[in-house]
Amino acid sequence: MSEFGVYVHVPFCAHRCDYCAFATYADRDHLMDTYVDAVVSEIEWARRDGLSDATSVFFGGGTPSRLSAAQLMRILEAVPRTLDAEVTVECNPEDATIERLVAYKQGGVTRMSFGVQSTQPAVLADLGRRHGIMAHREVSEVVDEAGFATWNMDLIVGSRAETLDDVRATLHDLLSLRHAPPHVSCYALTPEPGTPLGEDLRRHPDEDATADAYDLVGTTLEEHGYAWEEISNWAMPGHECRHNHVYWDHGDYVGFGSAAHSHRAGHRWWNVRTPDRYIAMVQSGKRPLGGDETLDDATQQFERDALALRTRRGVPVEAFDSLDEIAHLVNVRDGVVTLHPASRLVANQVILRLKSGA
Repeated sequence: MSEFGVYVHVPFCAHRCDYCAFATYADRDHLMDTYVDAVVSEIEWARRDGLSDATSVFFGGGTPSRLSAAQLMRILEAVPRTLDAEVTVECNPEDATIERLVAYKQGGVTRMSFGVQSTQPAVLADLGRRHGIMAHREVSEVVDEAGFATWNMDLIVGSRAETLDDVRATLHDLLSLRHAPPHVSCYALTPEPGTPLGEDLRRHPDEDATADAYDLVGTTLEEHGYAWEEISNWAMPGHECRHNHVYWDHGDYVGFGSAAHSHRAGHRWWNVRTPDRYIAMVQSGKRPLGGDETLDDATQQFERDALALRTRRGVPVEAFDSLDEIAHLVNVRDGVVTLHPASRLVANQVILRLKSGA
């Protein structure tokens, strides 16, 4: 059976971080009950239309852990899935109580994801994060106690408040845990328009400093046995996120909830962005469709190549007319082109040279 993913968007947050441009809201908690009802209804409609059993389910946001465990499990129960399906829930470190995680585990969740970002107080303050500097240790202990075999921590590099020593300290804090995360994601801070970070030029990341921090993360993780999977992801063998690979392999997935995106065989569609409008449309019996597009064969091929190039899988050398201008950015082995470790943050320069994008 081919991999098929289900994504559930939870748009609620206790606080909006300074760098966040996602479809999330810190003032809509009063909608939670009706939102859960709407998502369950949308899933039931899809089931009547022949929704496939999911091999992976991912709750993202927003902050899925803003919902109660019972609310989240009600949504999960509505999703048809295979017996071995991977089910991931993103969770704020401050929400990681043993009671919550045990309820998740008993309800069918198999994998947790925590946005730790850093363990250094100045960096957390600059990012607008509210959890304490010991959150990584507390999360690790609770995850182990709840019985989760696989989970990940997210890091962010590029804050103006962050030094390379801060990055080293964060990595040391994570890797020296008695139960270190078997999967680590690391994202370069991006100043998105309309966010507090994006509007303050003085806080914009220095590209060279960000590249140095990213390189340090990759080198350190790989020295400790983590294998590089994709631009922002490293995992111990056997702890790769199956749901991520649905996206990276240009596979099929369906999204539920406000602003959720879907893709099937070259057809892409997405739901309306705000939870208020989403709920109103579902309650009135209307599909909450925000828009859609059908990709032609050339666009599909370009997207497949571009996504593959971001991973360790790479693309055949025939995907390029010439490698002359990007030879210093890639490795070529057995007819396959992969990104050089030092060029991962400038992957777009390589992607632009793909024949399928011409």
